[in-house]
Order: sequence, then C-alpha cells, then structure tokens
Amino acid sequence: MSGRVCASILQRAYCSRISSATASSQVLIRFNDVLCFSVSSLQARSFSTRQDLEFQLSQVQINSLLRSNEQSVSVPEFDGRGLSSVRKFESNQVAANTPNEDRRSAATCLQVLGMLFGVFDGHGGWACAQAVSERLLYYIAVAMMPKQNLEELERCMEQGRAVPPILQWYKHHSDYNYRESASLYIEHLRVFWQELLDSEEHSKGLSPPDALDRAFRRLDTDISLEAQVPLSNSLMKSTAIQVAFAGCTACVAHVCPDAIHVANSGDCRAVLGVQEEDGSWSAQPLSWDHNSQNPSEVARIRAQHPQSERDTVVMDDRLLGILMPLRAFGDVRFKWSLELQQSIISSLESTVDLDSLNLYNYVPPNYLSPPYLDVSPEITYHKLRPQDRFLILATDGLWDELSSEEAVRLVGEHLSGIHRQAPVTQTERQLKLGKLHELLLKRRARASPALDTNVATHLIRQALGKGDYGELCQEKLASMLSLPEDLARMYRDDITITVVYLNSDLARPHHS
Repeated sequence: MSGRVCASILQRAYCSRISSATASSQVLIRFNDVLCFSVSSLQARSFSTRQDLEFQLSQVQINSLLRSNEQSVSVPEFDGRGLSSVRKFESNQVAANTPNEDRRSAATCLQVLGMLFGVFDGHGGWACAQAVSERLLYYIAVAMMPKQNLEELERCMEQGRAVPPILQWYKHHSDYNYRESASLYIEHLRVFWQELLDSEEHSKGLSPPDALDRAFRRLDTDISLEAQVPLSNSLMKSTAIQVAFAGCTACVAHVCPDAIHVANSGDCRAVLGVQEEDGSWSAQPLSWDHNSQNPSEVARIRAQHPQSERDTVVMDDRLLGILMPLRAFGDVRFKWSLELQQSIISSLESTVDLDSLNLYNYVPPNYLSPPYLDVSPEITYHKLRPQDRFLILATDGLWDELSSEEAVRLVGEHLSGIHRQAPVTQTERQLKLGKLHELLLKRRARASPALDTNVATHLIRQALGKGDYGELCQEKLASMLSLPEDLARMYRDDITITVVYLNSDLARPHHS
C-alpha cells in the first residue's frame, strides 16, 4: 500500500466530522487499527499503541511543532541601488524524514540586482540538497557579475585580501553548513569565475536565464568531479561521495525589479499568485514538474535513448523503475558509466563503511545507455505586473496535499483577510439537504480565521490538516505531526515553503 493511498484511507476514516467524545474515541481506535495493520504488513517492529503512539497533541504542542522552523524577513524598500521588488518573504518547513531531506535558501545579490530564493528536495539522504543549498546561489550570482567585478574577486584572492561579499544570506538559526568542505567549495567557485573571465563574451555578465542555466549545469559537474578526484581530507572525501550519490531537485527564482526568472530541475514548483480585478485569486505556473505525469518530459527522456529501451527508460512512473524526478542534481548512479561507478565504490570499500555513507553496490536495471539523468533546468520568464502579488516556491511535499490553485487562494485570503464566496447558484439551491449541508460546510471552512501569522505555516497547517470539506481537522493534524519516525514517511513527505511578497507598485506605469 503506497503512502499516498494510506493517507487517503486515513483521511476518510479520520476526518469525518466528530460530534461527541465517544465518536472521537471510536475514530481513534479505527485510525490506530489502520496504522497497526500497515506496520504489520511491512514487517516493522511490533509496538504498543498506548506506549509508542500519542496522537492527541495539544494545540500548544501542535503550534510548537509547526512553528519551530518559521522564518519571516522584511526587505528594505531601498537598498542603496534601487527599489526592491520584494517586500518581505516568509518560509517554513516540517520534516517527515529523519533528518529532514529538504533545504531552502534566500539571499540578496550584492554585486548585481535582484534576490535569489530556492527550495531543494533531497532523496537518497540529505547530503546533496545540503550542498546545493549552500553553493548554487553563489554560482548564479557570480555568473551574472560583470567582468570588472570578477576581476576584483580574483585580485583579492591572489593578494590574500578579503573578498568583497557576493551575497547577503538570510539564514535560519537551524541551518547547517558543510564547514569541512568550505575550502573545496571556494576553490571550485573560483575556477568557475576564472573561466568566465577567460571568456571574451563575458563583459557585462550573463543574463539571468543564461546565468541560471550555466550555474545549474556547472555545479552538477563540480559535484560529479569532486567525487572522482583524490582529496587529502577523509571527511571531505566522504562528504563529496555522499553528495554525488545522493540527489536533489531544485527550484530557484531570481526576482529583479521588473521580472522573475525561475529555473526548475525536478518536481519542486513555483507558482505566482495573481489578484484579478474583481479581487479573486488565480494561480499562474512558473515551472512544470519533471516527472512521469509530464508527457513532454517522458518524451524528452525517451528520445535520448535507443528505441529498444522505450519501455524500460520510464517504468512504473519512475526513471528505470527507481527514481521519481526526471531531472536532478547528483544521482551519479544514473549518470556515470557502470565502470566508473564500480571504480569509485571499490576504491572506498577498504577504507570506508559504505553503509554509513548510504552507498549500496547495486546496478540499476536496464542500465544500457547512460546517462539517463541530467540537471538541465527549465527556465521561465515573467514580466512583473501590478496584479502579481506573491510567489510560492515549495517542494513536492506541499503539492502532494494541495493544488496550486488551493495554495494561491489560501495565501491570497491570508494576505487580504477577505474570504470571497461565490454566490449560491440556482443548481446549488436545488440540492437535497445532505448535499446542501456539505456545501455549507465547505463555505464555512473557507471563512475560518487563520491561526498563523506566517503564511508558510498557514499552508503547512492546511495541507496536513485538511478535512473532507476543506475544514481544518484538528485530529488529523495532530495525528500527522505525531507519527513515529518509522511511519511518518508512509503518510506524508518533507514540506518546505517560501512565499515571496512582491512590491506590485514597481510594476505600475509611473515606475516604468
């Protein structure tokens, strides 16, 4: 039974409206039975429901769990170079995996215009998402810098002087850095800007779309090379191997005074919240998921391999029957030749415990014409308009639970404080009493006040606690947040969200 199917069963069993304490107890028993059945079917450890599962978290406990990773940053309207197109941003994340495999990044570019925001969804561990979240924004910013700025960076490095800052980071107190690999990362970033300096075409810096594309590809190449070259520091070597063999998807937005550029590789998503003239909200996609549900993406993958592999390249909705995203950083098992993979793993076996690095000596099925995977991002451009109010960047854990339209409506109504209800139609007026009651519950759910000031937290609460009629089901939310580590991933995924509030005044005619 898949996690998503299980979650659907639990939602139906657990989120019907509860009118009495007795009904609540009965539902809890049924919910526990479902969980115990799932554990038994997976041959997981046996446990006492009373001892190991405590679903009835208090409101204080729920709020504490949901808000522990909140971030809210107000951006100065004028930063010394011009007006900012970002008013503020709010972010949050909640883990299903232990540890969390999602990462997020946000920074202001100090030597070019604009701000950068990214969400990163790791798989096969958190190592790749961690490295990419630390490094990718630097690569993008450097690629956009004009030649004279890069020359100043190089002079400072040669003379041993302090390098002018490239980014102003907005870090959460829980953010982690690969300190032992910092020197390696700086060295390879320097090689990147040296190559840009050697290019005769790099005078004014790359345009945002070219910089995003170049940075994604170059960082992925560096991740691959770092796992192959000898490194004197054993901890640094182990980290490089873990990063390369794990993987992550990435969605990054560059927001400048008049436009947004989004680079997406994988199944994270960027959605623009647009407020129409009548006050209603609409969702405009700024990225497309790279998975088997995207026919053009499947066709792209199949076109890169012999016709004889047509039925094996994407099987069971996964790349080679294994990997769900069809673009990603790292994941060298789907990029390197078998000979190179075996050579690297063999060189480690005598010195490192491969299990500790989450490395397993297996060959993907039907691995006949690698590479099967690349990181090439899909770039979108959007010119900002007065009606563009906010941008949502989120990992697929959110989109598994909410549609883009639902997420935009929730953020829009949280922003405006107005919950718009469409008039009851003539058809709805003729509904039977039961259906009319359902309609009333749905409309009442939409008008419920928000419990969180941080809109990313508001989205997570709604995503994990949404009931049959869109109402907030406290019992379901408590259950989802208190699932044991060995069960949580069966029912939900890590969720990371950043909502960027746009300064729509900049897009008005008098500023053009």
